[in-house]
Amino acid sequence: MGFFLDNLVIFGRVLRRAGIAVQPGRLVDVVEALRHVDVSHRAEVQAACRALLVQHHDQLEVFDRVFDAFWRDDRERERSPGAPPGEPRSTDIAIEPIVLLDDSAASTDALGDTLSPQRAVKTWSDRGGLVDKDFAVFTADEREEARRALSGLEWNPGVRRTRRWVRGQGPRVDLRRAIAGSLRTGGEIVRLPHRARRIRPRPMVLLCDVSGSMEQYSRMLLQFAHALASRHQRVEAFLFSTRLTRITPQLRRRHPDEAIAAVSRSVSDWSGGTRIGEAVKDFHQRWGRRALAGGAVVLLISDGWDRGEPEQLRDQIARLQRRCHRLIWLNPLIGTADYAPLTRGLQAALPFVDDFLPARTLRNLADLARHLNTLAPRADLKVGSTKIGRDRHPT
Repeated sequence: MGFFLDNLVIFGRVLRRAGIAVQPGRLVDVVEALRHVDVSHRAEVQAACRALLVQHHDQLEVFDRVFDAFWRDDRERERSPGAPPGEPRSTDIAIEPIVLLDDSAASTDALGDTLSPQRAVKTWSDRGGLVDKDFAVFTADEREEARRALSGLEWNPGVRRTRRWVRGQGPRVDLRRAIAGSLRTGGEIVRLPHRARRIRPRPMVLLCDVSGSMEQYSRMLLQFAHALASRHQRVEAFLFSTRLTRITPQLRRRHPDEAIAAVSRSVSDWSGGTRIGEAVKDFHQRWGRRALAGGAVVLLISDGWDRGEPEQLRDQIARLQRRCHRLIWLNPLIGTADYAPLTRGLQAALPFVDDFLPARTLRNLADLARHLNTLAPRADLKVGSTKIGRDRHPT
């Protein structure tokens, strides 16, 4: 979708410098209006912006000229690399036209949920292609830049209705409040107050593989785990190799270096063998009832190289999927040359995984945040962008 919100704000500044008084509230109206037009048609988008941003007839020509200069196609930009005529030369803000207007696949339905990941991607892309660089070859400085970028992502796995009823515009009449209110009107019920189900955010559970085959990704994934715990209050995190270790208290430390150091001291089987099935079984026995309560979204991060029995892994992953709202397997090998999920353990487990997604670049994690923020009620198993599985109706 590009850097839409940032460019829209800059577009408003350009219009103001061109003599069109654009109020911030008008830009919010534009964002809402674009949900209801076909953004693949440039003329429709221009008409919507013109109707909301232009206040006088004599401003139409100026608006059209600025719009055409600012919202240019990237291919046109390549043919003419100079600054657009509408760009104020005195500003120090770099204007980057977006591809939203000519991308037929773009959709504004999830615009509000995707703005934070897009802002993060813009930050990364400004740093020499860091957004698509494999975590395995990150330098210490690049890990620090990535940590700062990850801290800006929003993680919102959705909400759930609890069994508790509270005041609100719900379907049920609150008889207790109605009777109590009637005491002030001589026993007459003047109005019928209602109740609604209480809404709470879904918890998240992180199960991260730190075995020997994951060693080159472990530190960056711990940075990801710390960012996740910092931005989302209801997170339970576990590391596993040959045994399972809960690291939720360590991740609550404010500074990421202190948190990672504390995690390192608490994990005794770092870079050991991998027994995913046994680790998940241990999770069920010791932490499952507590961590999965409330319809949790589970993120399991592993390359799938398992030394245990495939049947055990299959049974434990199937049990995990039944108990959670959605099970997402993140694999840092997806996207590498000639990779295919052909290990016996993965072949046994994948039919019970809702999403099978990559986790080896910053862009992958931004896509994950966007995916969590727009979870659909039905799940299709995917490898990268290819569906390979079945439908499931989550609770």
